[in-house]
Amino acid sequence: MGKQGHCQNFIFFLFVIIGICAKAQDTYQRNTSADVQHYVFALTLSDESNKIKGEAEITVAFKKEASPFALDLIAQSGSYGMDVSGVFEGDQPANYRYEGNKIKIVPAPSEEKTRTYKVVYEGIPERGLVIDTTKFGQRSFFGDNWPNLARHWLPSVDHPYDKASVEFRITAPAHYDVVATGEKIEESNLGNGLKLTSYKEPAPVAMKVMTIGVTQFASKLLDEVYDIPVSAWVYPENRLEGFSDYGVATKVLKYFIDNIGPYSYAKLANMQAKTQWGGLENAGTIAYFENSVNGKNEVEGLIAHEIAHQWFGNSASEKDWNHVWLSEGFATYFAILYQESVYGNEKRKEELELDRKQIIDYYLKHPSPIVDPSITDPMKVLSVNTYQKGGWVLNMLRHKLGDETFWKGIRAYYKAFRNSNALTSDFQNIMEEVSGKDLESFFEQWIFTKGHPEIKWNWSYNKKKLQVNLEQLQKHHIFKFPLEIGVKKDGKVTIYKTEMDAALKNVTIKLDSKPDDVVLDPESWLLFEEKN
Repeated sequence: MGKQGHCQNFIFFLFVIIGICAKAQDTYQRNTSADVQHYVFALTLSDESNKIKGEAEITVAFKKEASPFALDLIAQSGSYGMDVSGVFEGDQPANYRYEGNKIKIVPAPSEEKTRTYKVVYEGIPERGLVIDTTKFGQRSFFGDNWPNLARHWLPSVDHPYDKASVEFRITAPAHYDVVATGEKIEESNLGNGLKLTSYKEPAPVAMKVMTIGVTQFASKLLDEVYDIPVSAWVYPENRLEGFSDYGVATKVLKYFIDNIGPYSYAKLANMQAKTQWGGLENAGTIAYFENSVNGKNEVEGLIAHEIAHQWFGNSASEKDWNHVWLSEGFATYFAILYQESVYGNEKRKEELELDRKQIIDYYLKHPSPIVDPSITDPMKVLSVNTYQKGGWVLNMLRHKLGDETFWKGIRAYYKAFRNSNALTSDFQNIMEEVSGKDLESFFEQWIFTKGHPEIKWNWSYNKKKLQVNLEQLQKHHIFKFPLEIGVKKDGKVTIYKTEMDAALKNVTIKLDSKPDDVVLDPESWLLFEEKN
């Protein structure tokens, strides 16, 4: 999900997110042997009602013996939920129970390690598939699965640990345009006013970032970047503004491919949509909130955030929900890195200073670490900690390692976990291997410890000596960090460095004349709060 550049302020609090490591709680019950390889979701959509009809083919590889496994699907209750009329293993009825919003399947006796199951179902989804009208009154259907809402309309393993390739086969009234995860492989008129549109994505994708978009669209191929088609899908009423506003996606995509590594998906579609988020980073088919389109090109930061997710969160995915800072913190900082590459270092500092204020304000009400083991509900793993603070941690890590080593580590991490899943410890290990440095204390204090340095300080000048007195005021933990002191004189800033490794530190700097001013951290490399 995206915070919106800096159209960010009014968007951000619609969504927030938190990350976690091996110490944390992710209570989702995993299948012990069954590993989903591929989904085919054949869906029939109608103008007569909001009821959808589905046939899902799920190809499962059993890592060990073919043992019982479960798929998530919200059962019918009142007006909403799904009714399952049949489950099949191959051509035969399967041995299954449908209870507790789980389809629990017992495989037939066989030595076959790879099997295909079919679930036939129908119902009205309460969430996950948003069936509504656009802001212009056109009927629309938009997948909005994050974090675990796919289960409202797609029988699946609705957790990022089990990723699979996917094909969507959408039968809908012929007047609709259809976009979905993957490359379009079929568009056929079926007669009777119906059209079948199919998309197929060969790369493994988590359910949280699979999607469809069905409404009346204006669409345009914006460009191709390294043979990857980049397109815009916007409401016809917003055609020209949308093509203009989303046009920057081509530059963003090229920047990340050049600096991180290969792009994983069949295309990059940028879609105006009904979404509960500012942006939702669906793999290869990003959804942006309806009012993102205004012809003023104000969403560059948001677009950069969502495209960064294609590498971090989508391709290299968190293995547990509690590690989701590996998605949101990365997307936050890599959007800043993109903007820095275009607009310079002052833009980086500007973005980080806005984020710093939100981190400090958030901590006053929610004194928790980025990794918070008390959170067990993925709908509650959203916070300033994982977006802004996670981004700030990467900024500090970059400064600690230096640009060359930082980028080398990022590329190594992506290469190791592309189309796979990682924990925070995996990222730490890669950065340690690449840098040759022990980063245990860095990760421990910034990711697993609550808060940040709260520094009270003053300076004085006497007898050609500048005296800077520093004190950490926070009581729960003494942080250790490098600190840059900026000395201003005649319009120039000279930076002096010190290591803060205790609650109190006095720094003496020899100077021939009294400075005009002294500032801490003039280049915005340290997350801290200045106290009077």
